[in-house]
Amino acid sequence: MKIALLNDTHFGCRNDSPAFMQYQNRFYEELFFPYLIENNIKTLIHLGDVVDRRKFINHNTAHNFKHKFWNRLDELNIDTHVLLGNHDTYYKNTNEINAMDNLSLSKDINLYRKPATINFDGLDILFIPWIADDIMEESLHTIDSSQAEFVMGHLEIKGFEMHKGYFNEHGLEKNIFHRFEKVISGHFHKKSDDGQIFYLGAQYEMTWSDYMCPKGFHIFDTETRELTRIPNPLRMHKKIIYDDTKENYNTKKIEDYQDSFVKLYISNKTDEDMYNNFLNRLHTEINLHELNIIEDTFDISASVPENILEQGEDTLTFLGNYIDSVDTKLDKQKLKKFAEGLYTEANEQ
Repeated sequence: MKIALLNDTHFGCRNDSPAFMQYQNRFYEELFFPYLIENNIKTLIHLGDVVDRRKFINHNTAHNFKHKFWNRLDELNIDTHVLLGNHDTYYKNTNEINAMDNLSLSKDINLYRKPATINFDGLDILFIPWIADDIMEESLHTIDSSQAEFVMGHLEIKGFEMHKGYFNEHGLEKNIFHRFEKVISGHFHKKSDDGQIFYLGAQYEMTWSDYMCPKGFHIFDTETRELTRIPNPLRMHKKIIYDDTKENYNTKKIEDYQDSFVKLYISNKTDEDMYNNFLNRLHTEINLHELNIIEDTFDISASVPENILEQGEDTLTFLGNYIDSVDTKLDKQKLKKFAEGLYTEANEQ
C-alpha cells in the first residue's frame, strides 16, 4: 500500500497572497494530483499545518482550499487523514478549536486532535498531532507505551534544522523515540533526518528562507517501509547576479523569471544603457511579483565570500552572519535566538 504524505501546506500563506495561492494551485494541479491518479494512490496523510493563520481564514483562501484541494480529494475518493498542526489550532494550549472543524468541508475527514494508532495494510502507525498543553501527558505516555513501529506527527524535536543553518533547541528529546523504526514529521520546513527521525520539509517555497532548498511531497510504502520524495521543480524565489562584464543583458533570456519574486544583485555595472534596458525588459516583457534591487557602491565580489551570492542567503542566515561579524561583548548566541524569535513571530503574522 502506498500512502501520499503532505505537511505544512499553509493555505493562505504570506497574508493570503494571490501570487502564492496561484503557485500552490500549480503544485496540486500539475504535480500532486496527476501523480496520485497515475499511480492509483488512494490514501493521504497530512502531517499538520493545513492552513497558515491560527486566528482566522480569509474567505478567498477558504474557497480556494475547498475547490482546488479538498473537493479534488473527494472527487478522487481519497481516504484522507489529517493530524492537526500548531497553525491549525486557535489556542496554543489545546487542539479542540481548529480550522478543520470549522471549514464546513463536504468530504468526511479523519481528523486527529490527540494521539491515535491507525492500521494501514497491516502496519500500525502512531499519529501524534501538535502536542498542545492539554494532551502533553497523554502524548508522552502514548509514545512510551505504544507498540507501533512507526510514528507520524507534527512534532517539535530538539536538534533538527528548522531553517537553513538554524537548529531547534526546544521541545522533545529525540531519545524518547528510540524504540520506533521511523519517525516522520511535519513542522520544520527544512528537510532533514538522522536516519531514524525524518522531517519532510515543506512541499513548496513560502519565504526567501526556502531559496535553493529541496522541495516536494512524499510517498510511504507500507510493504517496503520506504519513504520516497517526489521533487517539486516549481520555484517562486529567484536571484540574478548582475555582471555585465561577463554577460550580455540585452539578449539574456528572462522567461524563467515569469511570476517570480526576484532579487537582482548588482555585482558589476559598467554599461548604464544595458542595465536600464534590462530593467525595462523585466518590468514590461514578463510578470514579476516583486523585484528587489540590491546595489552598493562597494565592490560586492571583493567584500563577500565568492560563493555567497551564488548560493543566496536566507534571512536567518544573513542575520546570523551579521551578528557574527559585529564587534560586541554581548552574548552572540542570545542575540541570534532573539533575532530568530522575531523572525518566526513576523512570519506567523
